Amino acid sequence: MEELEREIGKRIKYFETKKRTALSGRYPKLKKPIIFLRHQSRGLNNFLNPKIKYLRGQAFFDFVVARHQSVLRRKLGNSDFRLQEQKIVNLRQAVGKLNGVVISPGCIFSLWQIVGKPSRKNGYVDGMLLSGGKVVEGVGGGLCQLSNFLYWIFLHAPFETIERYHHSLDVFPDSGRVLPFGSGATILYNFVDLKMKNTSNKPLQLKIWLTDNHLKGQILSPEKIEQKFHVFEKNHFFIKRGDKYFRYNEIFQESKVLGEKQKIKKITSNFAPVLYDVKQEYLDDNQLSVLDFTSRKV
Repeated sequence: MEELEREIGKRIKYFETKKRTALSGRYPKLKKPIIFLRHQSRGLNNFLNPKIKYLRGQAFFDFVVARHQSVLRRKLGNSDFRLQEQKIVNLRQAVGKLNGVVISPGCIFSLWQIVGKPSRKNGYVDGMLLSGGKVVEGVGGGLCQLSNFLYWIFLHAPFETIERYHHSLDVFPDSGRVLPFGSGATILYNFVDLKMKNTSNKPLQLKIWLTDNHLKGQILSPEKIEQKFHVFEKNHFFIKRGDKYFRYNEIFQESKVLGEKQKIKKITSNFAPVLYDVKQEYLDDNQLSVLDFTSRKV
């Protein structure tokens, strides 16, 4: 526990340290040129990387390696429910690009390389985006549900995480959460990406689709894969620091072959400022404790 508390102290100290303002923040007129250059640089790097490639399968493979589904409509604080309906439009556009994609052994899946830029020209509409902890409208909004979904299903198949960014803020209180906190992946075209490498010796295929109420998907293989994966969390609690709250947990992945445990590895630690009121009733309902760091030195 002492080691864990030291780690949390380091996270709090980093959060409380004044950060240097980004160049685009100091000079707003440079923001668009900087973003344009970053898009071009990332696009070129992806194009030149021989490992970032995929095929489009003519038929689906026979064996299911992993499966998952995600509810399309959830209560997210006081956000406009209209944006969730428009999110579904955006998901449908992206899913059409992803369905049937095959990642060969040793190759890397890049979400943005396959989906492309979410623009009105490409059929995307305004949806919910998070910017600085606030809900705003923007073209392609809602695709983070897709990246969250994909990251979770990839964690249950023989893939290695090459690039993944966790959400830096805990914006909404839990409402029907079934996955561990911090097990998603945030994205921003195209320099905040989700990249996963196929570490098996078989091609793996993504089958993904929408129903009226769910985003559903499977990882498929042409042959049966005996290795199974289980993802779980440890040390999940809130941290109180004066009048501020943070949320912390650790995500682990366990692999088994024919029921025999192979290894357990730590995927990530999540630490995020909480932007909603943390009340005792909420803590009790979710069986969460609070670690008080108000009077501690960090």
